[in-house]
Amino acid sequence: MSVKKSQKVEIVNAHACGIDIGSRSHFVSIGQGKDDVKEFGVYTEDHFALIAYLKENHIESIAMESTGNYWQTLFSALQIAGFEVMLVCGNQTKNVKGRKTDVQDCQWIQKLHSLGLLSNSFLPSEFVAQLRIYSRQRDGYIKVQARIINQIQRDLRLMNIRLDVALRDVTSKSGCLIIEAILQGERDAETLADLVDYRVKKSKAEIAMSLKGNWNSGYLFVLRQHFQEYKTNISLIRECELEIEKIMSENLRNNEIDVSDFKGQSKALKKNKNTPEIDFQKYSFQYFGGVDLFAIEGVNQNTVLTILSEVGNDIFKFPTAKAFASWLHLSPNQKVSGGRVISNGTKRGSNFLSQALKSSANVIGNMKNNFLSNFFKRICFKKGRKEAIAATARKLAVIIWNMLTRYQSYQPMNTEIVIDKIKKRKIKEIEKMIQKYKITQNEIVLN
Repeated sequence: MSVKKSQKVEIVNAHACGIDIGSRSHFVSIGQGKDDVKEFGVYTEDHFALIAYLKENHIESIAMESTGNYWQTLFSALQIAGFEVMLVCGNQTKNVKGRKTDVQDCQWIQKLHSLGLLSNSFLPSEFVAQLRIYSRQRDGYIKVQARIINQIQRDLRLMNIRLDVALRDVTSKSGCLIIEAILQGERDAETLADLVDYRVKKSKAEIAMSLKGNWNSGYLFVLRQHFQEYKTNISLIRECELEIEKIMSENLRNNEIDVSDFKGQSKALKKNKNTPEIDFQKYSFQYFGGVDLFAIEGVNQNTVLTILSEVGNDIFKFPTAKAFASWLHLSPNQKVSGGRVISNGTKRGSNFLSQALKSSANVIGNMKNNFLSNFFKRICFKKGRKEAIAATARKLAVIIWNMLTRYQSYQPMNTEIVIDKIKKRKIKEIEKMIQKYKITQNEIVLN
C-alpha cells in the first residue's frame, strides 16, 4: 500500500513579519519559534527600536491588524522606513487555535502573511487622508450642534417660551434674533415678535403668545451658556470648511480643467444650515476630471464632500463597482451551508460614505417621477423602506463608481424603458405560471 506524501504549503513572503497592535505595547513576530517574538512599547523611540530590529533581521514585508487607531502612527513610521506594510482587517486573523494571547496572535498573523493568505485593506492617498481629518471633524461638530439645539429648546420650554411651536427652527435667523434679545433683557412679547422675518407663516399675534413665559433666572443662565456654545460651535464648523477649501485649492492649483464657465448639469441645490459654504460643485467637477456628481438625484454638498474625503480619486483602487459596493457594506453577504441559504443580508457596520449614500437614498425616496425614486418605491413596496434605502444606496455607489472611473456623465434610464423591462419580466412570470398550472386559453377570462 503506497502512502502519499503530504504537500507543504508554498511560502510566498519569505521575509515576513506579523505585528499584534496593542494600546500599551506591540508584539512583533519574525518567525514561529519561541525566540522570534519580541515586545515593543508605543513611544516614538520604541518605534525606532522596532524598525532597527526588523532591519537587523532582514524583514521586507509586514502585516498588522487594524486595531482602533493605535496602528496609524506605527504604520506611517514603517512606511517611511521603506517597509512594505499591509493593514489587515480583523476578520481575516481571528481564527487562531487554542488560548488567545498576544504572542499567539502576532505569530498567527506572521504565518498567514508568509503564506500569502492576507489581503490588504483600503487606504486613502495622502491628500484624501488629510481632507478626511477636516471633514470628519466638521461632521463631529454638526452632531454636537444638534445636541445643543435640543438643549436650547429644552431651556426655552422649561420657561414656557414655546418658540419651538411658533418657529420651525429655534436657531433660524429669526429665532437667534429673539434669543439674543431675551438674553439682553427684553421681555415684552410684542417687541420680540416684531423681530421675526416677514416670511414666517405664523402670525405676529401667535408668535407673541408663544413668547410669554416665567423668565426663570436659572434657566436664563443655562440658555445663555447653551446659546454661546451654539455660536462657538458654528464658528468651529466654518473654520473646518475654510481648511477644506484651502486644501482643495492647493491640490487643484495645477489642474488643467477649466471651470470658469462651468454651470453644471444639475438641479438647483437646496441649502440648509448644515450645507458647507464652499462651492463644491466646481471643486468636485475639477477634481474628478469633468464629472458632475451633482447631476445625480439626491446628491448634495454634504454627499460630495464625503465622497471627496473618504475615497476621492482612490476609487480607482476598486477594480469593479461590486467591489466598491462590498467595501461600503451595501452588497448582500450571502451565507450558504449544506446547500441552504442561511442569510443574505448586508454586512454589519458602515463607514461615513455608506451613511452619506443612505441619507441621499432616503431623500430620493421622498422624490417623485425620476429613475431612482421609481426604483426606490418598487423595492419599498416589496421589502420595506429600510431595504429600499440600502438597495438605493448601493445603486448610487455603482452609478458613482461608473461615472468616476469611466469619466461618464449621469445618464438616468428612461422611465419608458424601465416600464418596458418590467413588462417583459412580468410576461415571463405569467408564462411560467401558465406552464406550471397547465392553464388553457379557454380558462383565461378577460374582463
